Amino acid sequence: QVKMVESGGGLVQPGGSLRLSCEFSGLGYYDYAMGWFRQAPGKEREGVSGINLDDGTTYSADSVKGRFTISRDVKNTVYLQMTDLKTEDTAMYYCAALSHTGDNIVQIGDTVFALDAWGQGTLVTVSS
Repeated sequence: QVKMVESGGGLVQPGGSLRLSCEFSGLGYYDYAMGWFRQAPGKEREGVSGINLDDGTTYSADSVKGRFTISRDVKNTVYLQMTDLKTEDTAMYYCAALSHTGDNIVQIGDTVFALDAWGQGTLVTVSS
């Protein structure tokens, strides 16, 4: 069973930076990527960034390209480095395990994935 623990959220001023972390374990056989998604109040959840665990290929939404960078370490942690934060980046940010198979389809940029599981989320608030 996949387990993910997100951390690093908080309050930051516009133009500031934050780094989110997602420590994961128990990935399923078909899980091959990790992603970050966000949901702002009153809006649908949207894909932000993703990374293939095997070859490091990354995926990004147009709204965060050039500002957000996803990466992973050699163990089991995925990071989302966020810079030049804007008030519209305020949202709950969720880590997700992404799979080759499944009925729950999600999208990051132009790439679709099957969703295996969500983390519990970490809140990012961008405000002066």
